[in-house]
Amino acid sequence: MPTVLLVDDDLENRWALQLALEGRGHHVVLAENGRDALAKADAHFPELVITDLQMPEMDGRELCRRLKCRAAFSDIPVILLSAVLEPTGEIRYWTTFLRKPAAMDVLLDTVDTFIAARLTYTRVPRVTEHQTAARWQAIDSRCWP
Repeated sequence: MPTVLLVDDDLENRWALQLALEGRGHHVVLAENGRDALAKADAHFPELVITDLQMPEMDGRELCRRLKCRAAFSDIPVILLSAVLEPTGEIRYWTTFLRKPAAMDVLLDTVDTFIAARLTYTRVPRVTEHQTAARWQAIDSRCWP
C-alpha cells in the first residue's frame, strides 16, 4: 500500500483528499504545514507528497525545496496545489502543479501515475540512522503481500 503525505492547513481539504486517496488504496499520512510534513516524511518515507502552496509556519514552496535538498527524498514526486497561479521566475522544486479546485479524477489519476512510475524502477536503499546487521536482509515491500 503506497504512502502519500498530504499537507494542507485546511481541515476540510485534508479530509476530502484523504477519503479519495484511501478509496484508491493509498495509505495517507496527514500534516498541517510544511514543518509538520518534514517530521512525518522522516517517520513514514512516503512514495508521493501532495502539498498546498499557502500555509502557516512553512509554505509548500519551502517544503518542496527542503525535501529535494535531502538525498532520501530527492526523487519523491511532489504535487503542488494552490488556488493562486503557479509560482514562476524561480527554481521549480515540485514535480507538477494543479490549480484548486482541481478535478478529483485528474488529481487521483496523477497520483496513481506517479506512484506506478516509482514502483517500476528499483529504488536506492534508504539511508537510515541505524544500520541493520549484515545477516538480515531488507524486505522489498513490492514483493510482500
